[in-house]
Amino acid sequence: MTDITTTPATAADPTVAAGVAQFLTPVVIGLQALAVNGKQAHWNVRGANFIAIHELLDTIVENAQSGADTAAERIVALGLPVDARVSTVAAKAQATAVAAGFSPWTDTVRAVIADMDRVIVDVKAAIEGLDEIDLTSQDLAISIMHALEKDRWFLFAHVAE
Repeated sequence: MTDITTTPATAADPTVAAGVAQFLTPVVIGLQALAVNGKQAHWNVRGANFIAIHELLDTIVENAQSGADTAAERIVALGLPVDARVSTVAAKAQATAVAAGFSPWTDTVRAVIADMDRVIVDVKAAIEGLDEIDLTSQDLAISIMHALEKDRWFLFAHVAE
């Protein structure tokens, strides 16, 4: 009988898996933080544009959760674990600009954009770094970037002059 604890989950090269994890783990962490902070903003946004921002934040949260899941599943599919527990995300994610309580919609929009910009930096690094390591993982990072930039554009349109 085969011991499932020692049988590799994949035939992936361990060096490739480690490289993918190096670039996608910060993406997972950043997207998890964006999802939590986006929900915080969703609950506490106030002002004239409330409903539009409130609903858009739900979309941003859903897309962040989906992107985090995609990136994490790629790492796991290559045979490595992912640690995106709340304590890990809190320790590794950069400080958020999202307020702890009620916030005017303009402040909320700017804060979430700032959080998105931090994640975009990690996704860009993943796209660049994965080019020589694993094109399948790079493709996943590109699709995550597409969703992030689209959501950022929709949110930015609310504060654009």
